[in-house]
Amino acid sequence: MATPLVSLQKACELIGGRLQSVGVENCLNAGLRPSGGQSVNGLPILWRDFAPTSRKATPRRILLIGGIHGDELSSVSTVFQWMKELETKQDQAFYWRVAPCVNPDGMLLRPPTRVNARGVDLNRNFMTPDWKSDALAYWENRTRKDPRRYPGPSPLSEPESRWLDEAIKAFRPDAIVSVHAPYGLLDYDGPAQAPENFGYLHLHQLGTYPGSLGNYAGVYLGMPVITLELPHAGIMPSSAQSQRIWNDMLQWLEKNLPKTEPALYQRLDDHPWNGGNEGR
Repeated sequence: MATPLVSLQKACELIGGRLQSVGVENCLNAGLRPSGGQSVNGLPILWRDFAPTSRKATPRRILLIGGIHGDELSSVSTVFQWMKELETKQDQAFYWRVAPCVNPDGMLLRPPTRVNARGVDLNRNFMTPDWKSDALAYWENRTRKDPRRYPGPSPLSEPESRWLDEAIKAFRPDAIVSVHAPYGLLDYDGPAQAPENFGYLHLHQLGTYPGSLGNYAGVYLGMPVITLELPHAGIMPSSAQSQRIWNDMLQWLEKNLPKTEPALYQRLDDHPWNGGNEGR
């Protein structure tokens, strides 16, 4: 992958300067590192791995992302908040890979935009089986060419969606958690019984769309995709609300992800607890 045009220091200055709830120092101290992916404008997509602090079996892997839509600022701030939870939790059974802001270009524009720097809705740009036949037709006929929902000229046309696709294939998560706003609900795609609520977010399945992450990973790849729609794009939930969502989600994951050992080919050799390279 190409070298990002912006350093980690500069990226945190931009992110922390945009989000007062995060701040520059908190971003720099969050243990993030460049993932190898970057935005259209050369900003690094930052991530961090959190190894489990308890190990009863081969840990299940959870991919947690925020900010795939750049104007959903609360999603980025909330993922930063949950990273602090993962840093301090003593009895944590999962292996987490966390990317708090997948669309940094959109977030840093003033005003911020749902789409990336090329005007593409990253959450309509994944290679679903119906993309070529339906994505542009859906955009033209159902959304009346809403510029906020343009799926792009072709699937995976954008560096950010290509990065996320590659991250899913390399990490092979057992579940994906994607934080959004501002619908104030819980959406779910994939196998297993859908959760009824996480805290004050209640299940309301929105359906699948050509090129969406839920369609791609949840339906096509068959892995649980939990979409948390916070109530406000610019206002974070209260600490109590955020904690309740987090706790309920952990309980659901512990109960509903498979308990048996994964197939040998699904086990990663470079886990941090095996001396591997964290977050490489």
